[in-house]
Amino acid sequence: MAKLLIIDDERAIRSTLREILEYENYEVDDIDNGIEGLDLIKKKKYDLVLCDIKMNKMDGMEVLEQALAYSPDLPFIMISGHGTVETAIEASKKGAFDFISKPPDLNRLLITVRNALDRGTLVTETKVLKRKVSKTRDILGSSENINKIKETIERVAPTEARVLITGANGSGKELVARWLHEKSQRSESPLIEVNCAAIPSELIESELFGHEKGSFTSAVKQRIGKFELANGGTLFLDEIGDMSLSAQAKVLRALQEHKITRVGGEKELEVNVRVLAATNKDLMKEIEDGNFRMDLYHRLNVINIHVPHLTERREDIPEIAMSFLEDICKDYGMPVKKISDAGMIALQNLPWTGNVRELHNMIERLIILSDKVITDHDVAAFANPGGGTNIGAATPGNNGTAPAVAAVTNYDKFNNFQDYKDHAEREFIKFKLEKNNWNVSKTADDIDIQRSHLYSKIEKFGLKRVTE
Repeated sequence: MAKLLIIDDERAIRSTLREILEYENYEVDDIDNGIEGLDLIKKKKYDLVLCDIKMNKMDGMEVLEQALAYSPDLPFIMISGHGTVETAIEASKKGAFDFISKPPDLNRLLITVRNALDRGTLVTETKVLKRKVSKTRDILGSSENINKIKETIERVAPTEARVLITGANGSGKELVARWLHEKSQRSESPLIEVNCAAIPSELIESELFGHEKGSFTSAVKQRIGKFELANGGTLFLDEIGDMSLSAQAKVLRALQEHKITRVGGEKELEVNVRVLAATNKDLMKEIEDGNFRMDLYHRLNVINIHVPHLTERREDIPEIAMSFLEDICKDYGMPVKKISDAGMIALQNLPWTGNVRELHNMIERLIILSDKVITDHDVAAFANPGGGTNIGAATPGNNGTAPAVAAVTNYDKFNNFQDYKDHAEREFIKFKLEKNNWNVSKTADDIDIQRSHLYSKIEKFGLKRVTE
């Protein structure tokens, strides 16, 4: 039920309005002066205020200004027995939803009230949706490494310095970039993200700088690039180490001259962009191998923030796990589950190859498959859904009760880390393809990569559909 406040120094008007609105099932308060009306607005949550303009003690326009300074989204309908066009315009300029004359026409009054309430609801829903869409998760943890990152963000974010964020996949590099933007002077402008690893090398320049119609075979119309979209804001180049050398040269020029040229175009376009970059690669090694430009590295690496692997900050796992637990249970509309002390120790002892992203997936899995309290046995049972030896599985001497770390797969068959990554990537893509009945487009959307990139992976790993 909507809650309304009437502020008017005429008892007859207040009584009439109250009777009409209560008959329409609105909850109504009324007061005879603006000073006490403002106090009520600050103490209670109203959905709409109907306010007289000419009153003793405080003018209605002053009430409107002060109330909107306190609660900017509160709809106001101004009422006056001496209504003029000039008064209505002034009320609108000060933020009133509408203006009606005394004595109010019943039908117009009810329609205006309904419209004002609908607008208020839409404003609230829009803000909630924006918060959900753009919500930036807190950087969780209080380890020395994480505290240092938070301090660096506080110092660096308000400046225009470029930042290179390094760390393993899933460690939270994107989150650091988001907070650098949130705390910057550009926070009201867009943060545009580009995953350089997910875009084929032949398309990366078009993605970053845009292209003109007809500049290449499939360029059927003009395209605005990410640099232009980020103008006035922040551009986050994720996995910058996977960018082609030709694109690197253009990015370097854009950083030096603050100008870009679309593919197939001749006109130079000025851009005002703060660039943040991230990589999971050793760029110095990439430079030695001729895969990355030294001059671009120095342009990007004004400030370096290294995000540690989850196994390097195991003391943060309980805080991160509990935050994920609450958020996921809330999303699923279920009571928040608990993790036993032994269960939390088991989580801390896991070999987190997938970092924080893997921890999130693990917590979601435990919520779905466990009872009200997640135990160390649950962690042992569900740590490795793909098979193999589980954490805490029964071995001579532990009887399946200790949360000791055991191998989740046969690591001996891998010669190096890249072999293991290729194996894991192949199995993951194979699983997703089979899950989607080998629909490549659907699988590409599911795992958030370009379809052409997925075809390349299928060819690389020699994946074939098995038919009966």
